Amino acid sequence: MIVYLISYTGSFFLAGRGQYYLSGILLLLAAVWLYVRDYRHSKNLIHLRGIFSLFWVGGQGLACLKLSRLQEDWQLMTWVCMALAFVGFWGVFELLSRTYGTGYDSHSRWRSFAGAPKPVYHMVCGVTAISLAAFLTEAVVLGYVPLFLRGVPHAYSEFHLTGVHYITVSCVLVPSLTVLHIHMERGRGSERRMLTALLMTGIALMIPILCVSRFQFVFAVLLAGFTYISLQKQFSPVYLSILIVVVIPVYLILSVARSHDVEYLNGIFEMKYATMPIFVTQPYMYIANNYDNFNCLVEALPRHTFGIRGLFPLWALSGLKFVFPQLINFPIYVNKKELTTLTMFYDAYYDFGWLGVLVFSCALGAAAYLLTIKLREMRNPMGYLLYAQLGAYLMLSFFTTWFSNTTTWFYLILTGVMAVYYYWSERHR
Repeated sequence: MIVYLISYTGSFFLAGRGQYYLSGILLLLAAVWLYVRDYRHSKNLIHLRGIFSLFWVGGQGLACLKLSRLQEDWQLMTWVCMALAFVGFWGVFELLSRTYGTGYDSHSRWRSFAGAPKPVYHMVCGVTAISLAAFLTEAVVLGYVPLFLRGVPHAYSEFHLTGVHYITVSCVLVPSLTVLHIHMERGRGSERRMLTALLMTGIALMIPILCVSRFQFVFAVLLAGFTYISLQKQFSPVYLSILIVVVIPVYLILSVARSHDVEYLNGIFEMKYATMPIFVTQPYMYIANNYDNFNCLVEALPRHTFGIRGLFPLWALSGLKFVFPQLINFPIYVNKKELTTLTMFYDAYYDFGWLGVLVFSCALGAAAYLLTIKLREMRNPMGYLLYAQLGAYLMLSFFTTWFSNTTTWFYLILTGVMAVYYYWSERHR
């Protein structure tokens, strides 16, 4: 924590004097140091606090580089909230670790389940079938498939039916379920079931490709990767390299399919260097600008909403948003209308200001600690899927308001339902 506070203070003063590169590099180095510290103690490549430290602090470091003309100097309150988001999470995790144990040995042995793999196989097939049916329904009703349209950058954002699209995108859970199934089936199971599970995974990954959803594709692969790593005693970086080699070409192909070329992206984000290559512009814009959007919120918000905005998933899933549209009628404050990605703490500030950011980060720290400790004793395989989801949300903490997003809660509810199904199947086996 001392290293972070010193680095953060230095970054703040350097940014105030216009030394943006030094300000950003200082935070990037701090992020790497914090991650390596947790990894060295835990030997867990996806230790939840380490992941959050690397990507939240590192993302802010990238934003501090100010490579875009859209980026301005931040308000003092923005700097305060960014610090509180990290300090609350890290501090609660550390306090619980000192009180109840670190859980660093939770990743020191091979994971195994005494239960039968067949219920997980049923989940793989069931989720794939339901997701595919929902996708076909949307395609028939809307009359098009986004992948086959040309020159329409926002085709995916318009490809959804109310209530149905949540089911369509549940396909992102299938690769993780397949990882769990193969791990449980190995050495004592049916090759036919494993091959079928792999076929279901291929179908599930085709759905975001047909939707031209780069995020859903990457998210599905990320969840599967996190699930696989959490099951292993040791994880070779070679597998990570293979994963990157597979994901990047698909991501670029989908970018082309969405008519997002380098000129379009550099123009939208107003990069200071117009010839910046696309593989730099695209990740930078999806990380750095979110912090600047948070600063826009701090500057422009007239009043807080005291929980109404953060409870959007409740209004959506219950249907109350159709009865009382004022429950969701709140503007998004961003620096450019095309750039609407936010941070995990955007709605927390929207609702309660800096106090909301602090309380929310403390709650996330407690949840991360609990899952990290429980990882060593999980008997229900859906626990690993839950761990992978939280890991992905913390890794992408710079991206969007995960926990006031209806899709996130749909995934969590579906994971809970599958956990109950597995428990029921084991009890009646």
